[in-house]
Amino acid sequence: MTEIQRQIRALAAQKGALILSHFYQTMDIQAVADVVGDSFELARRARQAAQPIIVLCGVRFMAESAKLLNPDKTVLLPAPDAGCPMADMVAPEDVDALREKHPGAAVMCYVNSSAAVKAKSDVCCTSSSAVRIARALPQRDILFLPDQNLGAYVAAQVPEKNLILFDGYCPIHHAVRPADVLAARAAHPDARVVVHPECRPDVVALADFVGSTAELLAHVENSPPGGIFVVGTETGVVERLRQTAPDKTVYLLKAGFVCPNMKKTRLSDLLRALETGAEAVEVDATVAAGAQRALERMVAL
Repeated sequence: MTEIQRQIRALAAQKGALILSHFYQTMDIQAVADVVGDSFELARRARQAAQPIIVLCGVRFMAESAKLLNPDKTVLLPAPDAGCPMADMVAPEDVDALREKHPGAAVMCYVNSSAAVKAKSDVCCTSSSAVRIARALPQRDILFLPDQNLGAYVAAQVPEKNLILFDGYCPIHHAVRPADVLAARAAHPDARVVVHPECRPDVVALADFVGSTAELLAHVENSPPGGIFVVGTETGVVERLRQTAPDKTVYLLKAGFVCPNMKKTRLSDLLRALETGAEAVEVDATVAAGAQRALERMVAL
């Protein structure tokens, strides 16, 4: 552990701060976190946190979710400009227009969205919970936003429901094409291809396993020793697997599979946030109640 990492851990202990890190963060950030997880796990742990301060090493919608689920805590976002292009693709007005066009349909909102969009929704979901939540909703018609690719995956898994998809997407996952999968298979013919459902349906169709970030990690980690995998999600997952599953060989599906916003958090940012309490996240009171309801329903389902 480096000197700055030791300072961070000491200061977190002194101030009573819980450091949460997403799997897509750099490994030096993950190394100082109390919890490393996917969006669902970070939301769950934020909701349970007893510490007065929650430091969210991720992007803004994750920090907003932590504040909504535990509003009495101070939530810090060390990289305040870490946004999410997918979240920016949908606005509250879009939800209003969809409700008007499809009266009676449930609005199911991927957690990768703003608090204002969550407030307009009936329930939130993560990639690991989306299929379960779609099945649990009483409505047959479900407006799914903003990710068309995750929505298409859910629709295939839950054919008894009618999913109406928004046209948003994650630019990083959406950029993967079937040709990339075929090239990876040609380069690594003995490998299993595992991908995230934020990838396009034609990419998902070519995979051996599809799952959320946490599910992809568990699938590789729990496989027999000696396995070879091509991993179709953000490079942070491959970096983590090379530490947690050293008996496996893992390759990134394509070069440049990097979320630039997730890589914005630096150790110096984390230390500064702990020292100063700057970059505290607040959610407008006019949207907080609705967004809390949608997130709480997600956790309950």
